[in-house]
Amino acid sequence: MPTNPTGQKQPTTRKQSKNTLEDPKAIKKETKDKHGSNKKVRSNKEKPPRRRIFPIWLRLIVITILCAVALIVGLMVGYGVLGDGQPLDVLKLETWEHIWNIATKTE
Repeated sequence: MPTNPTGQKQPTTRKQSKNTLEDPKAIKKETKDKHGSNKKVRSNKEKPPRRRIFPIWLRLIVITILCAVALIVGLMVGYGVLGDGQPLDVLKLETWEHIWNIATKTE
């Protein structure tokens, strides 16, 4: 095996490099914290798998619902407060037909 400038042997194949990563001396290294004491640092290989309490699929559903609620509230504020109409009229189909007719200039 070739050596690096510090005199340590370097792996030449993937299998050899994988074996060196599994070596406990290669995974854990000593570092000094701010108080000067040595402590062992875990590498990413030793972390246990993370269990999600709030799954990603549920997050997507909740975010979609929150976006829909924010859209409806924004429409109600815009139509009711800024437009001097009744806020609940935004939820009626006739209101949107009237707005569509004005936007496309059809009667």
